[in-house]
Amino acid sequence: MKMKLLLLCFFLTQLSISQNNPIGVFEFNKDIGNPKLAGSATYDESSQTYTIKGAGYNIWGQRDEHRFLYNKLKGNFIVTANFEFEGYNEAHRKIGWMARASEDDNAVMVGGFIHGDGLTAGQWRERKGVEMRNPEDDVWAPKRFYQIIQLERRGNTFIVRAAHPGEPLQEISRKDLPFMPEEALTGIVISSHEVNTIETAKVWNVRIDQPVDDMYNPNEEGWIGCRMETLNVFDGKRKVIFEKDSRFEAPNWMPNSKELLFNMDGSLYTIPASGGPTKKFNTGSANRLNNDHCISFDGKMLGISHNDGNGSNVFVLPIQGGEPKAVTTEAPSYLHGWSANNKEVVYVAQRGGNGIYDIYRKPINGGKEVKLTNNQKLEHVDGCEYAPDGKYIYYNGSKNGGTMQLWRMRPDGSENEQLTFDAYNNWFPHISPDGKWIAFISFQPDIELNSHPSYKQVMLRLMPVSGGAPKTIAYMYGGQGTINVNSWSPDSKHIAFVSNSKK
Repeated sequence: MKMKLLLLCFFLTQLSISQNNPIGVFEFNKDIGNPKLAGSATYDESSQTYTIKGAGYNIWGQRDEHRFLYNKLKGNFIVTANFEFEGYNEAHRKIGWMARASEDDNAVMVGGFIHGDGLTAGQWRERKGVEMRNPEDDVWAPKRFYQIIQLERRGNTFIVRAAHPGEPLQEISRKDLPFMPEEALTGIVISSHEVNTIETAKVWNVRIDQPVDDMYNPNEEGWIGCRMETLNVFDGKRKVIFEKDSRFEAPNWMPNSKELLFNMDGSLYTIPASGGPTKKFNTGSANRLNNDHCISFDGKMLGISHNDGNGSNVFVLPIQGGEPKAVTTEAPSYLHGWSANNKEVVYVAQRGGNGIYDIYRKPINGGKEVKLTNNQKLEHVDGCEYAPDGKYIYYNGSKNGGTMQLWRMRPDGSENEQLTFDAYNNWFPHISPDGKWIAFISFQPDIELNSHPSYKQVMLRLMPVSGGAPKTIAYMYGGQGTINVNSWSPDSKHIAFVSNSKK
């Protein structure tokens, strides 16, 4: 009798697993609405790309038929991905993000969809069994083939955004759905609009972020989860190589191209650039490090910011690790870069108790620090970093209480030149090793003056050092600790960064 019960339990467990059919980050992988032809999905671990196939008469009217890869998400979320159909076929086929109340084919639902002819729209079913709707005035023009779709939930409000590669996300619909339950089935979908046809699409850069509320205080409530990611800056493809339920920040790419260096729990750690076990880095007695650490241009020295009991000061040590040597003794001083000749460091510091931060440089083997900026009240500077050729120091700064923008100046503090002029708050310019590109993080216009907070919707952007419009290379939930230090790979093709999400 016991054996029969065990066999029955095993059968039921296997049946449940086969029905759920988890794939990649999605727990569930199934057809909704019993389409005539069954859909399927595969996941390529090496590229972190999904191939999703599905049939179904449509996602429309009073009921839906489609393939659905989803998780049960409780509360607010922000889900983002790149989508692309394979081949050219039915104009009304759909791919995109969806949240629905249940697996019932007539359930309350909302989604952002790319159609076969390029039409991109937000659509919803407000009550179970009623006709689906879309905001006619907000539907984007057809045949433009937007690739990035984002669906956000804020309470009962659902926001759909879309973008071409390289552009900021734009809102295309917003709808309150009071009958959507707190736990919604949320994931990626495909429907062919032809019952006898299976359509195929690729989906990559899939990110499921569960944000904190606006009043969340990490110092009181604890830090949320982190992902270490790498990004090809030219094709926009991202890979998650490390995740943890608590805080880590600010990766550097090590000179050997094989490892990343990052800070966690007051110390530095290394991890293989393709992912793997972490290893603590030897910083001697310095065990209260923040996220300001950088590697000299010749790859021989490491600079750190360490709280030595008086506040943050700048120290240097060999790249192999060892006991650090103090460069500054007056706090607060926050390191950001090395000079191109590897003999000086550049940092932001507050002097004289006036609450104003300026940029300074100082030799690592002794000598006076040199003040390079002269900020006034409401002005702020940060993220100072030399170009590889030593001709400029790049930094972010605000003038007269305005938005934070990117600047550069000569190493003696002269010839200050503004580089960005948009409504975003742009921080931490990082110059590629070949000297051709600037990668930086952009916060929305509404953040607090001169701040770079955690847990915000931000963009990573790229612009030529020679000048030109920035383009967006990643959309994420992050901010402080995402890209505080130069994280370019030595070949100038990739960057590393940290994104956030509650677990």
